[in-house]
Amino acid sequence: MQTPVILDGKTLAKSIEQELHERVRRIKDITGSVPVLATIIVGNDPASVTYVRMKGNACNRVGIRPHKIEMPEESTTDDVIRQIQTLNEDPNVHGILLQHPVPRHIDEMACFNSIDITKDVDGVNTHTFGRMTMQVDAYKSATPLGIITLLKHYKIPIEGREAVVIGRSPILGKPVAMMLLNENATVTICHSRTKNLPEVVRRADIVVAAVGKPEFVQADWVKEGCVLVDAGYNPGNIGDIDLKNATSKCSAYTPVPGGVGPMTISSLIRQTVESAEKRFGLATAEK
Repeated sequence: MQTPVILDGKTLAKSIEQELHERVRRIKDITGSVPVLATIIVGNDPASVTYVRMKGNACNRVGIRPHKIEMPEESTTDDVIRQIQTLNEDPNVHGILLQHPVPRHIDEMACFNSIDITKDVDGVNTHTFGRMTMQVDAYKSATPLGIITLLKHYKIPIEGREAVVIGRSPILGKPVAMMLLNENATVTICHSRTKNLPEVVRRADIVVAAVGKPEFVQADWVKEGCVLVDAGYNPGNIGDIDLKNATSKCSAYTPVPGGVGPMTISSLIRQTVESAEKRFGLATAEK
């Protein structure tokens, strides 16, 4: 069997950032303004703080202005929604991101659903999800969009292929399944109550693992020649697939780190630029 293709999200994200930098410069040349991405972080969870910093750095690299709003741990659902509504009404803000997870006492979905869908560049509002599913113009969940972008860039066939998605979270498993379906794959969504999971996975031409459990997907679960998309990230730079043993069987795979992760941030930034282009009435570059 040939050496598997490494689906290098880190390199692709850098290439996309170069294109976005040019688009942001065009926006500034024409309007005198730059896109603004507002990020709300509630509390000081270390992982969330790191992710927000990484997103801010990505904004700076392409010329977007990051606007970070830090809210105390004891903030209520109403407090967060009021902050989101303020950003919804601000014409200078083009994208709104609520860093998740939020503290347990906050109704995260209510907060997500308060984000104006024209600024929902992370694709978390249920109305955004519905529009995406029905193939109506909408922003997409950032990680699933990154996965589809990566597969298309490396010319991985999707149409007619059998895809198995392991995990059904509202921001990853469910939307990536719908996006694969919209690309004409035959999709099975697996979860904690799926029976005979290894046998289901063995049918797959494309496996998307998004369960949050280190090396959960075993090498003997995957068939020869499949494509492995590891959307997990666990302590120790370990994904949700046993890549050490599974890569010898696959035709292509996403490394951990450097695969899906960089594409998530790239998708968020890309959709913020698109939002600004729409706000200023500029023709959006071909996607």
